[in-house]
Amino acid sequence: MSSYQAPAPLTDEQLAIQELCREFAAREIRPISLAVDEADTEVPWEVWRQAAGLGLTSFMLPEEYGGAGMTDCLSSCIVQEELSHGCSGIGNLITSNGFFAEPVLVLGSEEQKRRWLEPLAGDDPPMTALATTEPQSGSDAASIRTRARRVDGGYVLSGQKAWISNAGVASFYVVFATVDPGRGYRGITAFLLEAEDDGLTCGPPIRKMGQRAIPNAELFLDEAFVPEDRRLGAEGEGFSGLMQTFDRSRVTLAASATGLARAALEYAVEYAKERVQFGKPIAEHQAVAFRLADMALKVDASRLLTWRAARMLDRGERASTEAAMAKLHASETAMWCTWAAVQTLGGWGYSREYPVEKWMRDAKLEEIEEGTSDIQRLIISRALTRARAGAKAPLPPTPRQPVAPAHPRSAAS
Repeated sequence: MSSYQAPAPLTDEQLAIQELCREFAAREIRPISLAVDEADTEVPWEVWRQAAGLGLTSFMLPEEYGGAGMTDCLSSCIVQEELSHGCSGIGNLITSNGFFAEPVLVLGSEEQKRRWLEPLAGDDPPMTALATTEPQSGSDAASIRTRARRVDGGYVLSGQKAWISNAGVASFYVVFATVDPGRGYRGITAFLLEAEDDGLTCGPPIRKMGQRAIPNAELFLDEAFVPEDRRLGAEGEGFSGLMQTFDRSRVTLAASATGLARAALEYAVEYAKERVQFGKPIAEHQAVAFRLADMALKVDASRLLTWRAARMLDRGERASTEAAMAKLHASETAMWCTWAAVQTLGGWGYSREYPVEKWMRDAKLEEIEEGTSDIQRLIISRALTRARAGAKAPLPPTPRQPVAPAHPRSAAS
């Protein structure tokens, strides 16, 4: 069985970038991942610049803005899985500009796209950030409290954001705020800000359990003035743009989780083939062998769900439910497979000399970011009930009655 076997044929371009990312992850990412984790809040700028030089920080941008034109979601998933196979934190950092770019592409004018996206494809691209989460608003994005008050020539933003990836090192920010708290999600509007804008400050990096390559911090907006030409879309269109961004980002995060789970599977298999107990490799003990089999099953299922959702989005179909399924299954698979890898290595799995304990810490974030597992289950269950709302429930099938033989002797024939 090949870890790279595709659920469906890939294009030559997709196969080429898959190979590029696989080699980059093995050569540049995996060797430094433990050191980056130990450094905690330090950004691995060198590997960021190396990735940028290969176009891996901007491949998802359209060609007209300097990107590689691989705008389809499936290509993003291919890249994300391979980079996260080296380290999910570093992999997510390298592709993080795609999260900023998505609402700009969905809501922005042509002038805004050129102004804010073209620098991302340069030789030394800036980092960017997407600011949605607040101390009182995590999974419930419609309850955003950051206020955008209209003034002469633009808006003044006031509020606080929390857990913002790349906050403090990003040059550009997409900030979601409400122009009218009484309108709920209908008041949510997106704005473009720069790190140097008056009234925008960031707190210190938050010390985290895992995925430490990505800095996270609070973002404070104290009467920050934003010119009107930096509003993305019309007032009230922000929530729709955010939901479209989430559909795609959840699928790419599912790919990241799949890459992490695959790394755990492969490491556990190799260890189990070499570790001898009771006179034979532990891979030959049924308890371990069955655990490895379950890991392989879950990893392949995660990839299939992820690629299904990606292909639906690429066909222009609505895929909110399928994106939630992919993100839920893949994130929980990453958590389970990293646990299984630690269990397979036993005491050594608990040691920081081996990568599996780090991977287990990294995996936990996948079950939380871009909507917790509870939120994904809520999305899926609501889709199920909506699909059946108002429909007449079918009658249960009538059980088949056994047919009595015509003659007792026929039952024995």
